[in-house]
Amino acid sequence: MPRIRPIRTEAIVLRQRPLGDADRICVLFSPNRGRIEAVAKGVRKPLSKLSGHVEPLSRGQFGLAHGRSLEVVTDAQTLDSWPALHEDVDRMTEALAMAELVDRSTDFDVASGALYQLLRHSLDELTTSSSPRSVRWWFVLRFLDQQGYRPELDSCVRCRNEVGPEGNGFSAVDGGVVCPTCHGSGVGQRLSSAVFRLLRYMRRSSCESTAQVRVDADASAELERHLRLSLEQALDGRLRSSGFAESLARAETIGRSAASSAAERVQEEQKHAAI
Repeated sequence: MPRIRPIRTEAIVLRQRPLGDADRICVLFSPNRGRIEAVAKGVRKPLSKLSGHVEPLSRGQFGLAHGRSLEVVTDAQTLDSWPALHEDVDRMTEALAMAELVDRSTDFDVASGALYQLLRHSLDELTTSSSPRSVRWWFVLRFLDQQGYRPELDSCVRCRNEVGPEGNGFSAVDGGVVCPTCHGSGVGQRLSSAVFRLLRYMRRSSCESTAQVRVDADASAELERHLRLSLEQALDGRLRSSGFAESLARAETIGRSAASSAAERVQEEQKHAAI
């Protein structure tokens, strides 16, 4: 029987989980194969050659072979490890939240080239942005657009009249802004003029430009609420059932742990260099 050659694909590591005493299951996101679950054998052993190449939030070139139930990572080469994400709590938190969203919204072996490029670009921007949270907002708006749930911001989703910046509501169920008249009849949640303008600006602007906008705490909380409800609609309740807010909290915990570990590694390297 002829030996099947490994399949090679570029991918971003979304997450991983332990398997047995020495292995890990890595969830990869590939532009041409979508989400892939693959076993990295022996990766938890101290001398594993694979361990540094399958870290979450890294991009690499992977060789994959068919196993009994899952793919098996035969080799890997890191293309981008995004060290700035792993050394900063805020950047790590937002990066993990975006990875979580991609993980829950994609299917196995379904090409997702546009979403892959969006995630890659957003992670690149996160490494230098002065406002990591704004990068996630920008990412979410474009994610919604790609999923066919682009929020309507130009006319009322109920009566189709054009809207101005004042007195509006936002209805995630209906897909966007609600004019003052329809909102006054009890449709949608309050949409402040500041958040209305911010949503419009983010939709037409680059990620870099979006990150330069200063947003106060009240506007930030309101925008988070509207985006979360829109995501729940786009993903048919998958975020609601699994608790996206809890995911963000978990992401922050993991982010702090990762940032702390990175700082300890740097201190250890400096100590050895001094010796």
